[in-house]
Amino acid sequence: MKNNRLSKNLLICGDNLKALDDLKKRGVQADLIYLDPPFFSNRHYEVVWGDEAEIRSFKDRWAGGINVYIEWMKERVVKMYEVLKDTGSFYLHCDWHASHYLKVMLDEIFGYHNFRNEIVWCYRGAGYPKKDFGRRHDIIFRYSKSDKYILNVDAIRESYATATVERFKHYIGNIRKGKDFGLQKLHALGKHPDDWWQIQPIAPSAKERLGYPTQKPEALLEKIIKASSNKNDLVLDPFCGCGTAMAVSQLLGRKWIGIDISPTAINVVEKRLDKLGALKGKDFDTIGMPTTLSELKALEPFEFQNWVINEMRAKQSKKLVADMGLNGYYDKTIFTDSAGIQVKQSEKVGRNVVDNFETALKRAKYNTGFVVGFSFTKGAHEEIARVKGKGLDIKLIRVEDLLLGKVKI
Repeated sequence: MKNNRLSKNLLICGDNLKALDDLKKRGVQADLIYLDPPFFSNRHYEVVWGDEAEIRSFKDRWAGGINVYIEWMKERVVKMYEVLKDTGSFYLHCDWHASHYLKVMLDEIFGYHNFRNEIVWCYRGAGYPKKDFGRRHDIIFRYSKSDKYILNVDAIRESYATATVERFKHYIGNIRKGKDFGLQKLHALGKHPDDWWQIQPIAPSAKERLGYPTQKPEALLEKIIKASSNKNDLVLDPFCGCGTAMAVSQLLGRKWIGIDISPTAINVVEKRLDKLGALKGKDFDTIGMPTTLSELKALEPFEFQNWVINEMRAKQSKKLVADMGLNGYYDKTIFTDSAGIQVKQSEKVGRNVVDNFETALKRAKYNTGFVVGFSFTKGAHEEIARVKGKGLDIKLIRVEDLLLGKVKI
């Protein structure tokens, strides 16, 4: 690393609290920080997302209420402040649930005088509440660390509306020396950006859509990154999710660091960047992915399931909790025969699991199946021998063997 630059872009899997500390120790300083953290919306939902339909459980429930949430955020924002350059900019994306609380917290850390804008991201949408106005915007707080910061206004100017340009036509030939300064300026520069941006969310049929429930459009991140950074500057997203900030930074020639606690998210970001040629060009490193049995045991259930299915080179079940005992599967495009997969995170897998899996395979009309677990009881092995006599081929796979690359399908 030279001049606070990483030799490569970096994807970090882990809690950003620790990751930010590590970056500080390495002397890394960001020119721009954008974060889209979990909102304080008291929702808990599970979705299937990504090219391979990974399952992720999203939780933004905060036991203890808003004060717990703000303290959780504050602890992290302080560390972000420490790795932000003195000339850097900071954008925090939130909504109405906690925006006013977050603003007070940000003023305390950055200083009230370093608050620059409350950007309102406006968008259209379907459905309206019966007793409220339709909620059609998010809030993005913009701060600087000092009074010296980057703002590339010209990079994000927009053309004036046709009607506005038409109104200026009467100045033609009526300005000193026959120059149409008004119209020329409209065409040459465009409109100075306002603090409300009308950008539509990602359409269901859009190519960039990954199915991630809080995925933001690339157009939104493009505007932020162009406005507050230059080429080769370092962009940091400490809640990178499906990697929109990373993808846009890559396309715009910025350096970047993305952090997310979810191995599933990191896998999806890798695939997204691979489509941009970043993986082939070895433009980034990934660190912090689970590499030990203890780390795998500590994963959230869906995260563990996703890791296993990914390592098995299989497909995730497109159903969520009600997957009928099949967490993943092979079809004939990736395996000689269709097969089902069941993943167990319990310490030992017993006879009853194999017995139930037999029923699930028959229901799905599969003759082959794989049960993945940390260890298996004698009863589980005996049950495997029993069902083999019924024409079912079930294999028991240890997580340790999968981790060490010993499993050949």
